Amino acid sequence: MTVFDYLSANWPELLQLTVQHVWLVGVAVGCAIIVGVPLGILINRHQWLATPLLSIATVVLTLPSIALFGLMIPVFSRFGQGIGAVPAITAVFLYSLLPIMRNTCLALRNVDTGIKEAGIGIGMTVWQRLRLVDLPLAVPVILGGVRTAVVMNIGVMTIAAVIGAGGLGTLIVRAIGQSNMMKLLVGAVLVSLLAIVADLMLQALQRLLTPKGVQKT
Repeated sequence: MTVFDYLSANWPELLQLTVQHVWLVGVAVGCAIIVGVPLGILINRHQWLATPLLSIATVVLTLPSIALFGLMIPVFSRFGQGIGAVPAITAVFLYSLLPIMRNTCLALRNVDTGIKEAGIGIGMTVWQRLRLVDLPLAVPVILGGVRTAVVMNIGVMTIAAVIGAGGLGTLIVRAIGQSNMMKLLVGAVLVSLLAIVADLMLQALQRLLTPKGVQKT
């Protein structure tokens, strides 16, 4: 059987696994955005929190992915969710926090001082300036962190198949078990293509959300 024949015969399953993979990564990174952006704002305003929070996130990121997935099993087994999507999403959520937190903090710190002073000069409160000035200017850099998290964790999520999370990793694990190099190649290429497409889409979104004045500079 050629690669073309395999794709023709199995495209519904491959599409299902791809959609499942996108869903798993999307939920994990989406939750990381909801938590990581406020934490980035917090450590920007209270700089003494930067070292401990970023250090914890860095330590988590250095853990081997298979070990982190393994650590999730006994934790979620207490709630009947030891294997499957929940521990996989939690692990990838933890992996996604560092780039999002760090980019949010750096983006807010790098907002031009003159712009901040202008906001203060027209009577804006701290939260008004954050919502109307600082965050819109920081969005492109924050999205850079999101891009990093998404591309990195599309690959990491393939390993979650070993704990029954599903996604394209299922195809790769199955191919290894069957010693089927063609299936392994198809799975690896699909994961790579998914990462490239996701990066290009986020890059376009990043460009779209960059204020025109910032683009010109």
